[in-house]
Amino acid sequence: MSLVRENATSLYQQISSLLREEISRGQYEPSGKLPSEAALCRRFSVSRVTVRLALDKLVEDNIVERKQGKGSFALGKQLRHGLDYLRSFHESLVMQGLKPEMRLVSRKVVPLPDSLHALFGMDICKSMRLERLHMVEGEPIALGRSYLPVEVESVSWDETEQQPTYAILESVTGLSVVRADLAISAQQADKELASLLKISAGMPLLVMTRSSYFSSGTCCDHSVFYIRPERYEFVLSSHFKHD
Repeated sequence: MSLVRENATSLYQQISSLLREEISRGQYEPSGKLPSEAALCRRFSVSRVTVRLALDKLVEDNIVERKQGKGSFALGKQLRHGLDYLRSFHESLVMQGLKPEMRLVSRKVVPLPDSLHALFGMDICKSMRLERLHMVEGEPIALGRSYLPVEVESVSWDETEQQPTYAILESVTGLSVVRADLAISAQQADKELASLLKISAGMPLLVMTRSSYFSSGTCCDHSVFYIRPERYEFVLSSHFKHD
């Protein structure tokens, strides 16, 4: 749709209204990112000042948020993690058409915490502990801390950074994960989590705890995901059970 330059309504207001309509239709999903200012200037054949006034109007109306160095985003765009199917945290983002990245913060073989012996077995003494940041559009949205079989040590740093947990487990063991128990809770971010997730200490976080199993019943993964909640939600479809 082109602008009506003879219209009494200013150009920036027309641009603002057009972008608002496109956002409401979901045109900029899944990431919610709007075109750059330069792209909008070319599209509407207007100056950068006019485009900025249009975006300022959307920001004022809580339709758009600006992120320094990253661009403008439709406010309230929710990333969703469906609980109906078994898939990794990373894969749930890929399924939404996003291009998420993982950044490996640390990986090391550690003694298995006493609290996890009941899951992994009393004879298991060591575990591979991974910490990975999950990123969308270069912004951290979650930190995952995982305890995995010590055999994962054979996987390279690069592969550990690029492959989802379940893919890593299958490549090492030849077995597929068939079940996972999930629990959702909340907590405040401590200083370490706040620093990694680029938020303020004390801010609320969603916490997803996951224990995953092979068909043999052996626990092969215990992960805790600390998730920024402002753009993330868990969803579950339920069906009425007839007696």
